[in-house]
Amino acid sequence: MNSQSFTEKLDAPARRFDYGDETVLVADLGVDDDAVSVDVVDETVIIVVETDGETRQHEFDAPTGAVSKALINNGVVTVEVQR
Repeated sequence: MNSQSFTEKLDAPARRFDYGDETVLVADLGVDDDAVSVDVVDETVIIVVETDGETRQHEFDAPTGAVSKALINNGVVTVEVQR
């Protein structure tokens, strides 16, 4: 997945960083941490955002490898994948 399609799926500024043995996906959702949950099921990253009484769910395939970390901090979702 390239960073443009990642950005389009989340409708938020997002980037993909490729390091030697790791890929990191980062998206700034611009919401409070309490309004977002991030989870990984098999190879699918699931982000649920609840704002203004509306719930939006975004799903996308994680890059090839093992997801080592998926978290939210200050409205920024980070997914780290070990290759």
